[in-house]
Amino acid sequence: MNFSVIVTAGGSSSRYGKTNKLLEKLDGKEVIMHSIEAFLPFNPQEIIVSSSESLEPVIRNLTKNIECVKIVRGGSSRQESIFNALSACCSPDIVAIHDAARPLIKKDDIEKCIKKAQETKAAIVAVRAVDTIKRVDANGKIIETPDRKFLWAVQTPQIFDYNLIFDVHKKLKGQSFSDDAGMAEFLGYDVYVVEGSYSNIKITTKKDLFLAQELLKECR
Repeated sequence: MNFSVIVTAGGSSSRYGKTNKLLEKLDGKEVIMHSIEAFLPFNPQEIIVSSSESLEPVIRNLTKNIECVKIVRGGSSRQESIFNALSACCSPDIVAIHDAARPLIKKDDIEKCIKKAQETKAAIVAVRAVDTIKRVDANGKIIETPDRKFLWAVQTPQIFDYNLIFDVHKKLKGQSFSDDAGMAEFLGYDVYVVEGSYSNIKITTKKDLFLAQELLKECR
């Protein structure tokens, strides 16, 4: 099996503050390096980092000793950035798409998602919703309370048959979707959930970085 990984690092990090969250240190290592190195045990043929222009030289320096890492320029949106990375892939069988801001992804969860994607062609890591969720209208009026047992909070990686997801991106180029699974669903493909870990948080604010550091301590 030829396996490729795309790590998205094209965001502006505007909600985090003056520094870029991906370059913050967790246990003395940059957030983005935790995210990249999480996939190395699976021997990917390539790890393609879709990077903003400002981060590109820094990431290139950080990853200079990891032979399988390639860097491509991100686009004006996450969707465009992933399309650029998919275009740069060397025709793998399956491809994992992972947010660089999720440095605590567990090896077991990646492995489960790979296996499910091999079986079904489209699988994502997610966790069961723990809060009651309300659907509201434009005025804030509650119009529905969905049954929580059917609700999942989406994470990454999202892993797909390469030809499937590349074709999806080509067909939906220029549109605006929040994640790749949603794009596949829109075109009628079945996407399956693999239960992940609540520790696989996305770092958006400085509080998230503090929490990630505490979660790392618990894993020791």
